[in-house]
Amino acid sequence: MKFSRIFLLILLVTLVSGTPEHKFYVSITKIEYVKEKSSLQIITKIFIDDIEAALQKRFDPSISLDTKKETEAADEDLKKYILQKIFIKVNGKPVTLDYIGKEYDTDMVVAYIEVKNVKELNTIEIENKVLMDMFPEQQNIIHLKTPKSRRSLILDRDEPKGKLDFN
Repeated sequence: MKFSRIFLLILLVTLVSGTPEHKFYVSITKIEYVKEKSSLQIITKIFIDDIEAALQKRFDPSISLDTKKETEAADEDLKKYILQKIFIKVNGKPVTLDYIGKEYDTDMVVAYIEVKNVKELNTIEIENKVLMDMFPEQQNIIHLKTPKSRRSLILDRDEPKGKLDFN
């Protein structure tokens, strides 16, 4: 437990440092269960250069994010990519992810997603394969917050899925 906290601290310091080149291939996804709204509110952060490379490979080599050259098609491709790579099951049943939009924060894309009609949260299964097809060492960190607890998962190419049980 202590090792994982130290690892997360080092990883977060590296992410916040804002260096243009990075040796880590990582995304961070925060999921908050808001019981009063019966929803999961999801924020995922991905390095712009990494996601841009994936979109260029998959959709269009001329895609450019966070520049004056960015097109609506690039935004749609980003949405499509994210929704093809993240899957969630709540209480054993697949749920629909509603992509709300995105913004940029320094060198990261910040995407906003919501899952509606989550009356109760007993278990959640998360599969996050963002950038795993591009970078074998990609890690996707998931932080989940409920009214009663906070839990985290680290997903990678060998284990792209994780499950949390709240019973």
